[in-house]
Amino acid sequence: MSQSEVVTVRLTPEIKAKLDALAISTRRSKSWLAAEAIALYVEQSSWQIQMIEEAVKIADSPQAQWIEGSDVSAWLDTWGMEIELPSPCV
Repeated sequence: MSQSEVVTVRLTPEIKAKLDALAISTRRSKSWLAAEAIALYVEQSSWQIQMIEEAVKIADSPQAQWIEGSDVSAWLDTWGMEIELPSPCV
């Protein structure tokens, strides 16, 4: 059996009631449901933060190339029109 630690979480009465109902309907313990929810949140947030940090590193590098936002907006404004502007280039 894997080791686990106890964590105390404060919930609003509304969330607590929903957790109680979910535990009953899924035949899972509130503890199991909470642990699953936290694990999913941590995984998703960790992935998102890692991607943001990588993007910032690329943006801060000397090789980063930028296109003016106004050029991109002007290009996007022509999408779906008869004469679409070419995509802006560096």
